[in-house]
Amino acid sequence: MTLETQSLKLLDEALKRLETSFDDMPDFDLPVDMDAMGAVLNTVADRMTDNYPYPHPFYAGQMLKPPHPVARLAYTLALWINPNNHALDGGRASSHMEKEAVDSIAQMFGYDAYLGHLTSGGTMANMEALWVAGELKPSGKVLASAQSHYTHSRISGVLKLPYQSVPVDNIGRMDVNALEDILKTQGDIAVVVVTPGTTAIGSVDPLVDILHLREKYGFRIHIDAAYGGYFTLADNMDAHSRAVYDHISEADSIVVDPHKHGLQPYGCGCVLFKDPSVGRFYKHDSPYTYFSSNELHLGEISLECSRAGASAVALWATQQLLPMERGGQFAQDLSACRAAGMGLYERLAADERFITPLVPELDIVIWTPKAATTSQMSELSQQFFDAAAERHLHLAVTKLPAQFFADVDGIEIDTEMVACVRSCLMKPEHNEWLDAIYEVIDATVEEIAITAG
Repeated sequence: MTLETQSLKLLDEALKRLETSFDDMPDFDLPVDMDAMGAVLNTVADRMTDNYPYPHPFYAGQMLKPPHPVARLAYTLALWINPNNHALDGGRASSHMEKEAVDSIAQMFGYDAYLGHLTSGGTMANMEALWVAGELKPSGKVLASAQSHYTHSRISGVLKLPYQSVPVDNIGRMDVNALEDILKTQGDIAVVVVTPGTTAIGSVDPLVDILHLREKYGFRIHIDAAYGGYFTLADNMDAHSRAVYDHISEADSIVVDPHKHGLQPYGCGCVLFKDPSVGRFYKHDSPYTYFSSNELHLGEISLECSRAGASAVALWATQQLLPMERGGQFAQDLSACRAAGMGLYERLAADERFITPLVPELDIVIWTPKAATTSQMSELSQQFFDAAAERHLHLAVTKLPAQFFADVDGIEIDTEMVACVRSCLMKPEHNEWLDAIYEVIDATVEEIAITAG
């Protein structure tokens, strides 16, 4: 694997350009011990070798997508200023860049009037959405599917909001009938969390049906699109997912993580509220920071205080290079990820050595080596994971309810959960590397078959 370094010369040119803006200041130089720093950096490099090769197409395990080179460069460039986007006093240019970047995300989802900002990640963004829901209905309960991210349960506990998990159907989507049963018997629902792209299997909750239930029972809808949100731009979604994305603008709040499919360094999340008036819940004063401008300071609409302005600069730069528009390069790359997921699934589904319980809705593929029982499948999945890693193909293992295998013939279900192999094909290059990836999969399953035999 070769790490991209050609772009570093662009950073040098940009730094010189940035420095000219301070030419009218008295000279000031900080002493730098190059030898000492070099020794430390070499030690850092040595320590960082204890990592999986995340940028390589053979890494298809966790949700780790390399930042775009322009995002890395812009982030690093901004660090020479180190702006703080809490107040305009600490990050003038980067605050305006954040507002522009967030506006592009809002337009992507079809929000016109809105309130929104960046966060340090999806967890904080989801916390703000649930916090607002709780402020609007203090005694209200949070509902989310059994396949939603665990953060919703944990955040609800932090916010002292009651939480209830909604069962899912046999393909991992929120069960609408189970949801309506809860709505019929409980009148204290503050918000239903809808996930278009669950983190375990990439299932897309049935938003259209849930919108109909909102008309009947009245509750807020929060979209946790931390992982799957950007797929609204892809041109090869199935009909169900396309309908969900086409109706996201009808939700009350949306979260998306630019540090996942948005090509950004960690941590960069984003929260959007359709009703700008919810800004009243954030209202506070900070006279020692909000003093240089009558414009909106981002800290006035955020639960977080200090936030890295460099994140906003990196996101803005990426969106300038790769606009978030249908048919553009950014959208094409998302479609390539989706195509890679479907391509791997089709190969696995046609291979009698594997069981593929779920058709991918995004770019996450789930499978297990074939066995007679779910307990044996779990054992083989772990063996497959370990053996593939020895061949430098790095995947993941996730545990799914055995109900997902109920329709698969010839399997004895002797466990409640089944360990499965999981892959996130979230690099567009994965679509071009499918042959090489499947060669390793083929060799790996043959190895564990021999071992098991």
